[in-house]
Amino acid sequence: MELQLAREIINVLAQGIHPVTGEAMPADSPYNEPPVIRALFAVARALEDCDAPKVRREAPPNAGKSWSGDEDGRLAAAFDAGQQLGQMALELGRSRVAVEARLVKLGKIEGRPGLPLRPGRQP
Repeated sequence: MELQLAREIINVLAQGIHPVTGEAMPADSPYNEPPVIRALFAVARALEDCDAPKVRREAPPNAGKSWSGDEDGRLAAAFDAGQQLGQMALELGRSRVAVEARLVKLGKIEGRPGLPLRPGRQP
């Protein structure tokens, strides 16, 4: 079933209307109970979110490129000067994770659990 059709059915049910016949639901129908109506509207909103286009962030300009000696020097100098990771990443056109991983490789910081390093590559 298409999400659009499912959302329409949920919306009609939330309004207390039988989705097939178009008739009002009886007063004693569970679809006329306030908690059920709220739940149906919540589901309808969630289905709308499923249809929303996903916003994809653009990769930094140097993502995936090899690090040059000049970049390593600039990174080390910025780190030694106390610059924030985010600022270093922005200036080098890299992600924060890439900057952090490079600092590990340069011996400036210790690796931490969860820091994604490529298999086979050790700092």
